[in-house]
Amino acid sequence: MLLLVVGIGAALAPGGTAAASRGIDWSHCGPRLQCAYVRVPLDWSRPHGRQIELKVARHLASRPGRRIGTLFASPGGPGESGFDLVAGAGAELDAIGQGRFDIVGFDPRGTNGSTRIRCFRSHQGLVRFWRGTEIPETTAESEAFSRKAAELARRCGKVSGALLRHVSTADSARDLDYLRRLLGLRRISFLGLSYGTYLGETYANLFPDRVRAVILDGVVDPVAWAKGAEARLAAGVAPSDEVFARFESLCQAAGPSRCALAVRGSVKAGIDQLMARLRRGPIPAPTADPPGKLTYADFLLSLFEPLRSPEEWPLLAEQLAAAEGGDGSALEERARPMRSPQGWSAVTTSAAIQCADGPAHRSAAEWPRVIQRFESISALQGAVQGWWQWAPCAAWPVRDPGRYAGPWDAKTRNPILLIGTRHDPNTSLANARRAARLLGNAVLLTHDGYGHLSFKDPSACVERAETAYLVHLAVPRRGTVCPADREPFAAR
Repeated sequence: MLLLVVGIGAALAPGGTAAASRGIDWSHCGPRLQCAYVRVPLDWSRPHGRQIELKVARHLASRPGRRIGTLFASPGGPGESGFDLVAGAGAELDAIGQGRFDIVGFDPRGTNGSTRIRCFRSHQGLVRFWRGTEIPETTAESEAFSRKAAELARRCGKVSGALLRHVSTADSARDLDYLRRLLGLRRISFLGLSYGTYLGETYANLFPDRVRAVILDGVVDPVAWAKGAEARLAAGVAPSDEVFARFESLCQAAGPSRCALAVRGSVKAGIDQLMARLRRGPIPAPTADPPGKLTYADFLLSLFEPLRSPEEWPLLAEQLAAAEGGDGSALEERARPMRSPQGWSAVTTSAAIQCADGPAHRSAAEWPRVIQRFESISALQGAVQGWWQWAPCAAWPVRDPGRYAGPWDAKTRNPILLIGTRHDPNTSLANARRAARLLGNAVLLTHDGYGHLSFKDPSACVERAETAYLVHLAVPRRGTVCPADREPFAAR
């Protein structure tokens, strides 16, 4: 299953379409694609109070004569666009259900094309605030960043305080149930990816009798997520170093003909030397556009995305080899979008939802102890994720009264299908095992592969299991392990 998330220019303006009394007013916005804006209560405990909008997309079933129902699809983040997922990958999602489901996705409240969280009065203000900001490395930089994170939280509270109180995943689960009702469905089918699994877990526990089928791929540990920012981040970074070690060992085994890092001998020793060199100071990035320098923090940032996609590992090996040779240009260019004003803005949206789901229990002033703990869990991602996600929560100005923090043991009529990838750098297989034990009726399928989400390391076995489950509600035998179709670095 290949999911390519791309945006489209839908012929629809905010406020141009609203939920009708008995459904949704859809507008045509692409081949087999319909779009709408749906109004929902800001606060579900006050359904007739202030309203906000959700941007929704529907890809129509390619075999409408054999249509089973509607499959809701939710990507990760939190903060990624469910609208773009369906608009850009509707055909791929349609294929999972053999063309027998309409596919619906929406931008969660607070994000993207829905009513958005804003922390600045203007785009220019956002750019001024974030311009030149980097992940801190020194004590002085860390203290300055801690103050900046606190200022960001203050600004978010000032500009979007009312919305911030109602952007938890439980609020989005209630939105999802409202969309179910508008579409006239008794029960939903749902595909959750990464953070989208937490939305699925929350929905299944809030509304277990309204579930037909739920697939959760790249499973979040719901207990750790809801417990608080510290537990959530610890669970999120825990598998990163093990996966990077697997990258090193697979590269070594592949040899210099298939992995550029193996040319010089020990892959691990070479990367260790590069990291030690970067800790002493940056290396040149002469062919980056514009030219610059690769810092240690940017090196860590540059690993985040490719570690999630094993098909990128040969290219990553080439770029690491270039850095070992003194040219950090390619890795620096990987890092730049993540620390651009737009990158920091996306991180802010993600943090806002996470802070609503599980607030921090340590103050921003305690950053040395907290960041050090994250680094002890993962040398590669502990500090990066700590500054990205924990630091804003440590000063977050509001709490969401409607958040859901468990229990997580609801029993649905049909089993929930969990898919856990053995070597996932962000959502560990241990997460999936724990969620399977907690849920009252669940089956775990182990994907014996690499990367974040099973489709990043394709497995025909996994794809067959997904289709059998969605179409026929048939779950794999307990203990089933599906191999990936090929090994990373394998000859094509």
